[in-house]
Amino acid sequence: MLRAVTAMGAGKLLGTNLRARRDEQGISLSELARRSGIAKGTLSQLESGAGNPTIETVFSLSNALGVPVSALLADTPASDVVLVRSADVDVLSGDAIDLRMLRRLEHPGGLFEIYNQEIRPDAVQQSDGHPGTEHHIVLSGCLRINAHGQIEELGPGDYLAFRAAGPHSYEAVEGPVRSVLLLEYPPDVYPTAAGGPHLPG
Repeated sequence: MLRAVTAMGAGKLLGTNLRARRDEQGISLSELARRSGIAKGTLSQLESGAGNPTIETVFSLSNALGVPVSALLADTPASDVVLVRSADVDVLSGDAIDLRMLRRLEHPGGLFEIYNQEIRPDAVQQSDGHPGTEHHIVLSGCLRINAHGQIEELGPGDYLAFRAAGPHSYEAVEGPVRSVLLLEYPPDVYPTAAGGPHLPG
């Protein structure tokens, strides 16, 4: 059976998953606000499914809760064959990047998240860092990535991987860039099990 995934909007899905992850850990909104640096009122609004979360907000919540981004944004497919239309997936936007999470893949060796990534020109996307390794494959345009003090420019078909724990940035050179981003989390960072990710103690 071929099943197209057309999940609820990113805001509502984030709200549902955010409350579930917070309840699993037994932490209050106030404590999550302290850990994430996001105001308690904003968190309450996000849990209600309102608002338009940014990349920065979702990554702050991911780091504060010790869970991968997909634990906050993914719906669970119920089919052996899964079709995801990028146009049906809500966009998570930052200063220069639009991300659409296409799939979350769990296996004993770790966890993978697959994103359709578009980088807009005339802005630089900065990241403070997060767990895991980023894998980039450029489909069109020229992408400049600065990671670990090294700057690389990638063209169509080029691949780059780096540990994402430190600060890094992305910039579209001369025009928009389309690429695939694969986030790889090792099992010791986000252990996985049949019931979903188990949180580090």
